[in-house]
Amino acid sequence: MTTQIQPETTQELSSPELLNDSTLINYVEEIETVIAGMAEDQKVMVGQNEEGYQWKFKYGTVDVFVQLTGTSDEDTFTVWSSVLSLPVKDEPKLMRLLLEMNWSGTFEARYAIVDNQVVVLASRTVEDLSPGEISRAITVVATIADDSDEPLREEFGMA
Repeated sequence: MTTQIQPETTQELSSPELLNDSTLINYVEEIETVIAGMAEDQKVMVGQNEEGYQWKFKYGTVDVFVQLTGTSDEDTFTVWSSVLSLPVKDEPKLMRLLLEMNWSGTFEARYAIVDNQVVVLASRTVEDLSPGEISRAITVVATIADDSDEPLREEFGMA
């Protein structure tokens, strides 16, 4: 007597729907948890509008901003802090110093210029963003900004 074994039908466990349901991260909650541990006097300004969420808190001598434009893969998570206002004395020397620091001393962050301000920033899309990356980006930007704002102001100051 011969028996035939019928192939079983299996549901693929790695379908995007199943993965998304089981690995959803509440980005807003994660950001607020990190900020709560860093903010001086636990003072945090929070805003929400059609452009997403934004937080502002004081860390040492700097204000740190965090923005989350949404929670889809294409949205962005950005952290920044201003360290110096432009114009400054010896701007070419400052620009060279910032480029050199971008190479060796900013980890995932970088120095940039926006609205006549030298800022430290980290930015990336939300796709595959982990709680550890949220914590690291906020910590790195806040620490670098707090460590560099006073020395940069002392050396380059206002023009």
